[in-house]
Amino acid sequence: MIPKEIFQKIRSIQIRSSHQVDELLAGSWNSAFKGRGIEFEEVRPYQIGDDVRTIDWNVTARSDQPFVKLFREEREMSVQLLVDLSRSVEFGTGSQTKRDLIVELGATLAMSAMRNNDKVGLTLFTDDVEKAIPPRKGSRHVLRIIRELLYCQPVGSGTSIRNAIEHLNRTRKRRSVVFLVSDFFDHDFESVLKVAKRRHDIVPITVSDPREKKLPNVGLIRLRDNETGEQVLVDTTSRRNRKQFEEMFEQKEAQRLAMFRRLQLEPIQLTTGEDIVDPLRRYFNARGQR
Repeated sequence: MIPKEIFQKIRSIQIRSSHQVDELLAGSWNSAFKGRGIEFEEVRPYQIGDDVRTIDWNVTARSDQPFVKLFREEREMSVQLLVDLSRSVEFGTGSQTKRDLIVELGATLAMSAMRNNDKVGLTLFTDDVEKAIPPRKGSRHVLRIIRELLYCQPVGSGTSIRNAIEHLNRTRKRRSVVFLVSDFFDHDFESVLKVAKRRHDIVPITVSDPREKKLPNVGLIRLRDNETGEQVLVDTTSRRNRKQFEEMFEQKEAQRLAMFRRLQLEPIQLTTGEDIVDPLRRYFNARGQR
C-alpha cells in the first residue's frame, strides 16, 4: 500500500505531466517515431502495378503464377527510459533540481508512450544499474515508473553511462526508442553507444543547471563535487576564474556535441527552471518532417 503523502506527490506529477502530454501529442509523437518496422502478413496474386521486388518467388514457383508478399506496419513501439540518478543530478540553484526536471521529463515521456498505446520501460543508473523495469503498457505501470523516478534511493554516487548502455545491449534485443537522460558528466562511453545505435533509436537528453555554465560574482565560495566529494575554494570576484569556469564547461559541452555528431545523434538540451514541452515538441516536429 502506497502511503497517502507519496500517492499525492505521484498524482500531482501525473496531473502536471498529463497537461504537457496533451500539448506534446498533437501528432508530433507519432510522426517522430513512425516507420518502426514491418511485419509479413500474407501473400496474394500479383496485380499490374505491384512492385516486382515484393514477389514471393517460392510461392510463385509452386503455383505457376506470380504472388507478392504483403506487409503491415508494426504499430506497437517499445520505449525505454535510461535515466541517470547519480549525485550530480541532485544539483539545482533555483526552484528545481536536475532530478526534479528528470522526474517531470520521465513522467511526460512515459505518459506520452502510454497514450500512444506503446510499451514503456525504465532503467535507473549511477555507476551501476540501480533498477530495471521491463517495458509494459497501462496506467498502473506508468504510475510505478513515476514512483521510482521520485523515490528511488540509489546506492551508487558516480556516473557510468557505459555500464547502463551495456546493460541495455544485453537485455533489450528488440529494437526500442531509447531516451538517454543524463547531465553527461562522464566519458569513455562512445564505443558502446555506437553499438547500441545499430539496434536502437537513441535520443540523448541533456539536463543542466544555469550555474553549471556560469559563476556569479559573489566572493569566495566552496564548490563540492557531488559524486566524489572533492571540494575547492573559488574566488568568484576574479574575472579570470569566472572565465576559466565558463570555458571549462563550454569545452566539455563541445566535446559531447562533437561525439553526438560523429554518431549522428541529435540531442535535446533541457535546463532547470525552463519549460520542457517546447524543446520536446520542436525536436519531435523536426524529426517527423525529416
